[in-house]
Amino acid sequence: MLARCFPGLARPWLNGLAVHRAQALGALERATGSPGLVSLHPRRDFSYTHGLQGASGSAHRVTINFINRDGEKFSAAAKEGESLLEVVVNQNLNIDGFGACEGALACSTCHLIFDDHTFQQLGPAMSEELDMLDLAYGLTDTSRLGCQVCVQKWMDGLTVQVPVEASDIRRELEVEKQSKQ
Repeated sequence: MLARCFPGLARPWLNGLAVHRAQALGALERATGSPGLVSLHPRRDFSYTHGLQGASGSAHRVTINFINRDGEKFSAAAKEGESLLEVVVNQNLNIDGFGACEGALACSTCHLIFDDHTFQQLGPAMSEELDMLDLAYGLTDTSRLGCQVCVQKWMDGLTVQVPVEASDIRRELEVEKQSKQ
């Protein structure tokens, strides 16, 4: 996803931990002597939320509307290139349990439902995203993961729906804990 939002950026994982984008690129550029396009995992196109926060200060602002599980509508000013998950996190929107894996493409809690017209404009989902969507509650023909959809200029005024139910192990654990008391 990062490569789709910001071509030429790498997201290396060192010792199982994500390294901040700027530090990683600087180290790679120094090591290889070649600035610009660096790709450690060209076939793995995973997102990492923290790597993009504040990445493009001069990017075009786009208004995105979210409807949460309770039917409340929230508007957020998003930066072009941010993922929809980042918009929710950066704007601290009231969407309970959204993005539990922080954009690592390891859950389906950032599941969003788009209208048909918008969905057709998003482009195809990767197989990894489709695998995670298989685990999502309330899956529709126009479902996508917010961590994999990047804000673009044409999305200004877009409204997306958060499904009424979500698959979130934290909620299940809380229910189990309360039933044992």
